[in-house]
Amino acid sequence: MTATKPEPRPDAPEADTRPVLTVENLTVVYETDEPVTAVRGADLTLHRGEILGLAGESGCGKTTLAYAINRLHRPPARIASGGITFHDRSGDDVDILALADAELRSFRWDKLSMVFQGAMNALNPVTTVKAQLRDTLLAHRPGMSRKAIRERSEDVLRRVGVDPRRLGSYPHELSGGMRQRVMIAMAMLLEPQIMVMDEPTTALDVVVQRDILREIVRLRDELDFAVVFITHDLPLLLEISDRIAVMLDGEIVELDSARRLYRDARHPYTRKLLGSFPSLSGSRGAFIRDGAAPTDTTEEQA
Repeated sequence: MTATKPEPRPDAPEADTRPVLTVENLTVVYETDEPVTAVRGADLTLHRGEILGLAGESGCGKTTLAYAINRLHRPPARIASGGITFHDRSGDDVDILALADAELRSFRWDKLSMVFQGAMNALNPVTTVKAQLRDTLLAHRPGMSRKAIRERSEDVLRRVGVDPRRLGSYPHELSGGMRQRVMIAMAMLLEPQIMVMDEPTTALDVVVQRDILREIVRLRDELDFAVVFITHDLPLLLEISDRIAVMLDGEIVELDSARRLYRDARHPYTRKLLGSFPSLSGSRGAFIRDGAAPTDTTEEQA
């Protein structure tokens, strides 16, 4: 291990081990002329208050898995097999794949929300921040008064470090970092138990990335929601995640605590990812040069 590698978050032996989401043997297929299996037999358990990182190269199935959890796929995508179960604080189990359309609309954002990749595209460009937050609240809390809506909207913006005066702004009037913070504010508006974040810091400079990551960890600690954090940036996940799942060609090939994965990765692909960290003093290694994924699962660790 080189000194340039980030230290992972320490293991939390007293962390809450109660599951909030269980994914079992999930397979997602794109029914094109030549069907593509984008997610293959995925098994995943998310615990309450946990930050679970989902890492892998572009095209490995990370976003497809996230969309499946939210039932956001449209044809030609199809969930071919498996199950997704939400374990509510009330003690009830919800079969997400069995929810009818009206039940699904009620479930999303209230129990499970999502921060989409590309905040500028996710926000409505011709609607103010205030209107977008208000519409979300009215859809799920139709009895809220205008005063309560205003107070709640101001509160979530403050929580993510955005001046409430920005409620009257349009997305194009905000910086990239502020737009991403607004998306996080929208995702936590109804205090969901799970927040799925699909590369929430993509295209932001490293200083803004660091600020937003600190906000995510702080908010998780304050509000006790679980996070599925999706990115191809394994060093970033090592710093903020409790556990990390590594995907390759649609499969979860390794799942362990951030510290154990950092110290003793078992799968050759994970070891290649760990070995691809930029170094200030040494060479970048073969994986950086050619990007070749390993084919021999018995390959010895370099």
